[in-house]
Amino acid sequence: MSDSTRPRVRQGRPPKISRPEILAAARRVIDDRGIGRLTMRQLATELGTTPMAIYYHVQNRDALLLLLLDDYAGGVDRPCLPDEPRARLVAAATTMHDVLARCPWIVEVLTAEDLVAGSALWIVETIVDAAVACGLGPDEAVRVYRTIWYYTAGEIIVRAARRASDAEVLGRLDPATHPRLSSLAERWPALTGEDTYRHGLQALVAGLLG
Repeated sequence: MSDSTRPRVRQGRPPKISRPEILAAARRVIDDRGIGRLTMRQLATELGTTPMAIYYHVQNRDALLLLLLDDYAGGVDRPCLPDEPRARLVAAATTMHDVLARCPWIVEVLTAEDLVAGSALWIVETIVDAAVACGLGPDEAVRVYRTIWYYTAGEIIVRAARRASDAEVLGRLDPATHPRLSSLAERWPALTGEDTYRHGLQALVAGLLG
C-alpha cells in the first residue's frame, strides 16, 4: 500500500474539553439512551475524545452524577412556602415531586446510587423542620421525610415506566370472578392515568402527623 492510499491515523492530543461540555454531553447521553448507558467510554465517544480526558475533569462516574444532580438542582427556583408548618411540608414535598418528575432519571440515580445533591438539601431541611414544627421529635420527623420520599420516588418511577394500558387484560377478565375490575376495564387507563400525587400526599401527611 502506498503512502497516498494508506489510512491516516489521527495524531496528537484529543481536543480540549471543559466541565460544562462534559455535563451537556452527559445529559444528551441520558436523554437519548437512558441513565444506564452513561459510561465514561460512551461519554468520550459523544465528545469525540478519550476517557482519560474526561477523568482529568471528573474523578469517576459517581462524581459525574453528583455534578449532574447539583447542576440540575442549582437551576431550580425556590418557591415561596406557606408559614403554617403542615402546609409548608406539603408544598415542599410537592415541589420535590414536580422537579423530579421532569427528569425521572434523577430518581433512578438517587435511589440506586445512594447519592445526594447538596444544592437540593434545602427541600429535605424544609420537610424535616416543618414536621418538627408540627410537634414531632427530630427522629420521627426524619421518618416522616423518608416515608414521603418513598411515596414520591415510587410514584415518579411507576409513571415513567408506564408504557402499555391494562385495559386489554382487564377486558378479558371473567365478570363472575372479577366483577369490579371487569366493569372498570374501559375506564381503567383514564382512572390510573390521573395525577393523584397531591391528593395521596395530603392523606399521607395527615396520617403521619396525626
